[in-house]
Amino acid sequence: MEINGSTKLYGIIGWPVKHSLSPVFQASFLEQLQINAAYLPFAVAPDLLNQALEGLFALGVEGFNVTVPHKESVFQRVSADDDARLIGAVNTVRRGVNGWDATNTDWRGFKAVVEGLETPVRGKRALLFGAGGTARAVLHALAALGLDTVYICNRNSERLAGFVEFAHTNYPQLVCEPVSWEQKSVTAACADAVLLVNTTTIGLAPEQQFPFALSGAGAAIDAVYKPDGDTAFCRAAEGSRSAVDGLPMLIAQGAESFAWWHGCTRPNCISALSSIEKHLGRTPVKLPGWQAN
Repeated sequence: MEINGSTKLYGIIGWPVKHSLSPVFQASFLEQLQINAAYLPFAVAPDLLNQALEGLFALGVEGFNVTVPHKESVFQRVSADDDARLIGAVNTVRRGVNGWDATNTDWRGFKAVVEGLETPVRGKRALLFGAGGTARAVLHALAALGLDTVYICNRNSERLAGFVEFAHTNYPQLVCEPVSWEQKSVTAACADAVLLVNTTTIGLAPEQQFPFALSGAGAAIDAVYKPDGDTAFCRAAEGSRSAVDGLPMLIAQGAESFAWWHGCTRPNCISALSSIEKHLGRTPVKLPGWQAN
């Protein structure tokens, strides 16, 4: 696309942000739909967040994504929709009449990956590791997907109890049960769960192993992604489960952000995923449900 006087500007804020793949696949979406816009990374230090938000608005930026460590902080400074208010964080912001409007597309991205795996989950059970902001987004998606029960496992027992209470209060249609951070309890939950999800940071550190053996049949989704797709959680779940790292979720949430900004249908995720996989030199992920979109 040619940059000219009518080119609109979008981007992503984070600290750090130079490693982000978002500019790569967002450029692919813009080319796919022939939209005259550019998408750039903006490194914003936490102590400069207020100035950055004011500056982006003053400069006429149309919208931006939000990544760590700003998702909860930006939430406090924008007009968030119902989904974002329930999750307590935003990852997508656009220019409004009087300021920034915001939503959270992380849950939609996760939902799209479950649908892409074509694993039937309605009325079934899932095991969720973690109790932070990403876990809230995943829980929101699991409720939308119509699961019956969510087992929740977290290292910190107090945080686990608080998360379960949050789930009971806000998703009464879901049966949410705590699971102890030990192998016997995890194995029992795996036997009932058609879907396993990791939202912890386990696997980010080099050579780190997931602390549990993960048995049972179905699918496994890791919110963590690695350039080669080989995360600790995926290794632990391999065997009878279809396991994917966080790259498809990253691309899908970005596609949902794109659709929200531009008022269009979600762009084709499989072509963007394929181009990123080639860029990274990794084995393609099998998401049969995305092939038709």
